[in-house]
Amino acid sequence: MQYNENARLDPSQMGSGGGSKRGGTMAIGGGVGILAIILAMVFGINPSSILGGTSGAEQAQTSTNEWAKCQTGADIAADRDCRFVAYTNSIQSYWQQAYPGYEVTQTKLFSGQQATGCGTATSAVGPFYCPVDKVVYLDPSFFDQMLEGQLGAAGGDAAEAYVIAHEYGHHISNLTGVLSQVQSAGLSQAGAKSGQVRLELQADCYAGAWLANSTKDPNSPIKAITQDDLSRAVDAALAVGDDRIQMASTGTVSPESWTHGSSQMRKYWLAQGFNSGDPSKCNTFAADAKLS
Repeated sequence: MQYNENARLDPSQMGSGGGSKRGGTMAIGGGVGILAIILAMVFGINPSSILGGTSGAEQAQTSTNEWAKCQTGADIAADRDCRFVAYTNSIQSYWQQAYPGYEVTQTKLFSGQQATGCGTATSAVGPFYCPVDKVVYLDPSFFDQMLEGQLGAAGGDAAEAYVIAHEYGHHISNLTGVLSQVQSAGLSQAGAKSGQVRLELQADCYAGAWLANSTKDPNSPIKAITQDDLSRAVDAALAVGDDRIQMASTGTVSPESWTHGSSQMRKYWLAQGFNSGDPSKCNTFAADAKLS
């Protein structure tokens, strides 16, 4: 991705919790492997089933000073962490225009353990959106260690941006009420055509819509997206398909247990959002929505 060096960055949209010092533990389950965690949680919208049941009132304090170094697009060259500010600013600027009533929130980076409104998370959980406090959480080590290392994705800035944009897609689904409708039906639901899978594919589509519009605003911190960038975003979507993760971890594919959709389903809906540039084309709950 190419960045606009003159663009102003807004570090107030970032937070950091570091490692939680409390003694609470994660209710992940004994012996749960990292691929199994990803199958359940990568890009997940409610980690309560595998997070510790701690109170959301025990939020880690946000450190605004840590992000004060990120003031313009030029700062990305000096400190790569500033790219997360650029992603977040661009995504939220787009949704402020595309969705009336959008509520600006934060991306919180952490390492080790983090208290959230949905419980206590560890780095093993992967990126997620908590609908209780309406915050996107991630440990940046996910990109190198998991997305590229364990799952074999090409990685790169566009892949990272896609992951974060996907989580903000869940924020949109939360604001529209779709997320709560799916949750009320039971988070345990699974299968290629389940509400949970449709919700994840909708977030992929929303991420694609943002990508398509990310360079149109002259004040955007993202100046240009190349064909290689798009390929890397698609590659990341393919890498986190349920079928690909299942094959890598168990050697078999079980569509009845899918919670996020197959690689091809995720690629299709990411492309649907990008090619249309229109979030209204992201109705994965329509009777004729492509779910194969």
